[in-house]
Amino acid sequence: MCPLTPVGKYLLLPLWLGVRPFFRALFRIEVIGKENIPEGACIVASNHRSHLDPPVLNAVFPEPLVFLAKEELFKPPFGGILKHMRAIPLRRGSEDISTLEECVSLLKLGCKIGIFPEGTRANPGEFKRAKPGVGFLAINSGFPVLPVYIDGTDRAFPRGKKFPKPFVKVSVVIGKPLEFKGLEPSVKNYKRVANEIMEEIKKLAQSLHRK
Repeated sequence: MCPLTPVGKYLLLPLWLGVRPFFRALFRIEVIGKENIPEGACIVASNHRSHLDPPVLNAVFPEPLVFLAKEELFKPPFGGILKHMRAIPLRRGSEDISTLEECVSLLKLGCKIGIFPEGTRANPGEFKRAKPGVGFLAINSGFPVLPVYIDGTDRAFPRGKKFPKPFVKVSVVIGKPLEFKGLEPSVKNYKRVANEIMEEIKKLAQSLHRK
């Protein structure tokens, strides 16, 4: 069972479950492929264009995901809350192996790990090159990777704005789980798997925009 602190379990989680229906209505969240979400642990790999992306994913999945977040967010005044919200600090600009190994351990406990392979927000309509961290998780844990494409959060909460705009439609497309078992742990394979995952996310984007 995925661990949660007492504050998270008895205060923040019930609060979020109560707010979640209103949040979904506020941003007109449409979910495609929800049936692809596996029961147990998996790595949820999504594109990233807005600060709104993590709460949107948590509004879609049955339980809050464990998110990797840049360590700067853990500073006061709100940093103390993040540890109760299944967030793990990650040093950007380097491969934080100890944090990735912690994520592997959490996957083995049954957690769903949320990760943005691009590492930072991309410009509207664009994708950045995937970083190898998601490949490390996929190969060293053996758990499936769930590719996800989020569309509309960059319009609902554009970069540089202090507050999001309500009633801007957000779509979440969930692909079929990807398996990467049996691959040799190596930097080359981490990069290859990360690129494959990013290509699957791009395919989900294409499927949505063809409609």
